[in-house]
Amino acid sequence: MRHLLQTMINALLSADADAVVGAEWGKPSPDRLTQRNGYRHRELDTRAGTIDVAVPKLRQGTYFPDWLLERRKRAEAAMITVVADCYLAGVSTRRMDKLVKAGA
Repeated sequence: MRHLLQTMINALLSADADAVVGAEWGKPSPDRLTQRNGYRHRELDTRAGTIDVAVPKLRQGTYFPDWLLERRKRAEAAMITVVADCYLAGVSTRRMDKLVKAGA
């Protein structure tokens, strides 16, 4: 469960950073505002255990997921529920990534 939660959170952060940048990672786009520049690793304590969250860095500007790392209690409960529901429904991480990008 911890590995699945870590994979889902990192996929959501990646999709969210893509929305901020204006283009998907590694794909050229005339709408691109900046570029990615690696990751900052943060530990997130959850009931499933401590997970490593890879927060994307940008070359210009900043990206920090307040929705995840500032309000840990609410975000943790919501993410565990989403991941568990998706796992039970058989939703793949690739399909979840597409859903996140469609909603952004």
